[in-house]
Amino acid sequence: MSTPPTTDSHAELRPTPGATDGADATIVIPTFNEAANVRELLSRLTAALPADGSYEVLFVDDSTDDTPRIVEEAAAGCPFPVSVIHREEATGGLGGAVVEGMKAATTDWIVVMDADLQHPPSLVPELVRTGNRIGADLVVASRYARGGSNSGLSGGYRVAVSRGSTLLAKSLFPTALRGISDPMSGFFTIRRALVHSHADILRPLGYKILLELAVRCRPHVVAEVPFSFQERFAGDSKSTVREGLRYLFHLVSLRTATRTARLVAFGLIGVSGFLPNLTCLAVLTTLGMHYVPAEIIANQFGVLWNFALVDLLLFHDRRGNRHWADRLGRFALLANADLLLRIPLMVLLVDGVHMSVVPATALALMTTFVLRFIATEALVYLPIRRRTTARRTAATARRRETVR
Repeated sequence: MSTPPTTDSHAELRPTPGATDGADATIVIPTFNEAANVRELLSRLTAALPADGSYEVLFVDDSTDDTPRIVEEAAAGCPFPVSVIHREEATGGLGGAVVEGMKAATTDWIVVMDADLQHPPSLVPELVRTGNRIGADLVVASRYARGGSNSGLSGGYRVAVSRGSTLLAKSLFPTALRGISDPMSGFFTIRRALVHSHADILRPLGYKILLELAVRCRPHVVAEVPFSFQERFAGDSKSTVREGLRYLFHLVSLRTATRTARLVAFGLIGVSGFLPNLTCLAVLTTLGMHYVPAEIIANQFGVLWNFALVDLLLFHDRRGNRHWADRLGRFALLANADLLLRIPLMVLLVDGVHMSVVPATALALMTTFVLRFIATEALVYLPIRRRTTARRTAATARRRETVR
């Protein structure tokens, strides 16, 4: 069996003689001083995983204790390859460790789980099976899906923090997190191709890596598998006030990066659309047409120009399965509805303030572009609701398996 690529800090601990070439899934486990949990974790994984060479385990370790040594010793009894990356600098925290492990993986699926056994190893094969069965890009083990439980959270304080963090994340990213009831989950599987195609834009911070992946990678089909969150097997929780502050900072960074970048790009595209719009307007008014109908006609040239650039460059990852004509129709409808605001403003500027037609048109365009951006994002490129369907399909498939 092949193993993740070897680097100076990435050493394979135990190859499996006679194994098939290429595992189906790599289980990435970030660790920070988890020596007391490693043996039990690998023991339970050995009991849970099929003995057909379809899984391999990769620890990405930031520990200051002897976790790497314990991993090496425990790997000797495993029927699957176990590798470890020990990072000298814990860049990005546990989230950064996960991303480094994902970049090293070569399998179709990457499973992410914690080392403290709050994530049941027995659920790993079902996550991968569910993803393959319904063609999902991301399968989340959820505490809050029907049938799940967060009973492993100790005390009402942690339960309240978990619920509050989930609510905050979903309110800030309603589109990216649609169909994900537990964006704080650290237990999920994702297609390697999706991660690697977005590797350059991932900016993990702290331990909430699923949020980072969902917002930046935008998986098209998401499924959920319910699970019961367990108590830690040993050691101390990594959930601290400091991590909470890093989570809040990460939320702000994600929100600013995604929305602001698109808004700026949308504005630049809109500025480029001034040229066909104003050129046509100048030609028509020179020919004697009144500026109001002339602007209505000229607007269509700007609409076509803007749609081509927005669809090709800005929202190419948000087209869903809508036909281009559907997207163009919605885009044009919004752009022309914008005239309901822009034309009265133009009249006010031309007839009231006595501005010339072209500068008044330019000012009106700049005034309304923010509203057009919000409406375009919400009504034209809002991802089709395939995730809910995927989640229902997964639940149905689980019920059928139970019956059989």
